[in-house]
Amino acid sequence: MKYWLLKSEPDVWSIDQQKKVGSKGAPWDGVRNYQAANNLRSMRKGDQCFFYHSNIGKQIVGVVEVINEAFLDRTDKTGRFVAVTVKFLRKLDKPLSLEEIKKNKELRHLSLVKQSRLSVMPIDSKSWKILNKMSKI
Repeated sequence: MKYWLLKSEPDVWSIDQQKKVGSKGAPWDGVRNYQAANNLRSMRKGDQCFFYHSNIGKQIVGVVEVINEAFLDRTDKTGRFVAVTVKFLRKLDKPLSLEEIKKNKELRHLSLVKQSRLSVMPIDSKSWKILNKMSKI
């Protein structure tokens, strides 16, 4: 299993909306950055992802699981980009802010810190464990 972080603006798609769609999940679509799209292509069924609210909040708010691997993104008229389907697993009791993450020296290598504009990024297993501990999962 691999770990990822998915960013969404909460006024566009929030953790609460993700939770409401239930076990059938929802497509993670609309990604138009090639590096992020390649990360979507690398995702496998069962991979887990932190759900991050960007712009408003700037914090990890939950965890979702990949239930369908990459398929053509129906919102992309060019046919170049892909989406995956993710289902809600849990909402964090205490959201983990970007500010808190940046304070941890062991997490300075993360794309979340170094490439703040990237919307889909890998998280190594050591960092996944650290972030889980910080968020009290």
